[in-house]
Amino acid sequence: MGGWRLDDLGRRGLLIAVLLSGPAFAEAQASASGMGLDTGDAVAVEDPLSGGVVDGVDAPESGPPEGSEPLEPSQNTLPEGALAQAMPPRIQPGDPSDAVKPVPPTGAQPTAAQPSPEEKKKKKKSKPGAQQEDSLGEDATALDDTPADEVQTVRVFGRVYARANADERSKYQRTLSIPSARVGVGTSLPNLEAEVSADLADSNILKDAFVRLADDGKRFRLYGGQFKAPFLQRRLEGSWSLPIQGRGLVEDYLGDVHELGGRRMGLMGEVRLKSLWDVRVSAGVFQGSKDELGVRTKEDLAGRVSVRPLKKMLTLGVSTYVAEALDRARRHAVAADAELKFGGLNVTGEVVTGRLPVGPFTAQLLLASWTVPVTTEWALQPVVGAEGLQLRGDVEGRGHSLLGGLNLLLGSRFRGQFQVERALRPGDEAPGLEYSLQLATRF
Repeated sequence: MGGWRLDDLGRRGLLIAVLLSGPAFAEAQASASGMGLDTGDAVAVEDPLSGGVVDGVDAPESGPPEGSEPLEPSQNTLPEGALAQAMPPRIQPGDPSDAVKPVPPTGAQPTAAQPSPEEKKKKKKSKPGAQQEDSLGEDATALDDTPADEVQTVRVFGRVYARANADERSKYQRTLSIPSARVGVGTSLPNLEAEVSADLADSNILKDAFVRLADDGKRFRLYGGQFKAPFLQRRLEGSWSLPIQGRGLVEDYLGDVHELGGRRMGLMGEVRLKSLWDVRVSAGVFQGSKDELGVRTKEDLAGRVSVRPLKKMLTLGVSTYVAEALDRARRHAVAADAELKFGGLNVTGEVVTGRLPVGPFTAQLLLASWTVPVTTEWALQPVVGAEGLQLRGDVEGRGHSLLGGLNLLLGSRFRGQFQVERALRPGDEAPGLEYSLQLATRF
């Protein structure tokens, strides 16, 4: 039995040596061919175990005989990992073709994985002062120049403004308020966009609810529902894009008091031609307001034309609004506006003239802001503005406003605004001073 075990150990060691000699023999042949040697002169080695017998006993078909002891780990001369490199990997049925990858040679440096096309695209960071609107109802041009792959199919947005102010007219009595708590949802498809938004801090909760159809090139659009009428650049500007709190005394007087423009139920068409100074023409018919008796008046008409002769630096526009256009048309106005953007500087100006039930009027608006980056996320924004309003006719009067402020911006999602305004508004006996602080955030 002892002789059997020694012979068995010898045969197994010889078998392992033969297995290991295969890769070495192939490497030797490759080396010989590279040196110009003829591998045919090599002497073939005959396996002495093939078909032979040991001590008159036939070799077993597989495995050691019964009673044999397994090899000790120290007796195994096979280096760790050598057999795995010498033998080809086994591929099970159903495995994908790339399931097994070749094993790199010993000492080879691993190669870094190639980044996917999505990883190669750098994410755009939100720069301070970049005040693009998320709501089409606030700014109808918000997504016009945004690449299609960056426009979300469904958008949920909102904003909250918290304000504290002290007014000289009320002996600087401090008041706290939430002037806006907006929430909305919008969708953008290749030829259709829709949006619904509500302001929980306003008595009129529903703000925007409209559908916008467009052709493939976004040159022709059709609006239907409740949205902003195309009149007054100050009104069409999104509230988040404005560097001031509120929209000023002129817009308050024309829009809130005499209901020229603003959000209305209506139907509007729009044409945009980028190749021709980016001209944009909008015109629509809107539901009339209610008179003193609460009766709905006839429909109103509104329109606007704007061009950009210096690409995105200079915008020029003309707009008009005619109330009760199919009836008496006692209220109407025409406005011309201009906007200049140069680096961090933004200057807007607008002049308005028309007629109200109290008589003819003229108005002027001027606003300038400068965005000064402090870090990659924070920026300071000083603001100055002036407005004038003149009433001529049976009722004469003047109004004016001077304001200055400083805004602290964190990206485009948060800002703090401090503002000082000295204004003589319609109905005031004397100018008054007002201090206000507002914190605003959006998502």
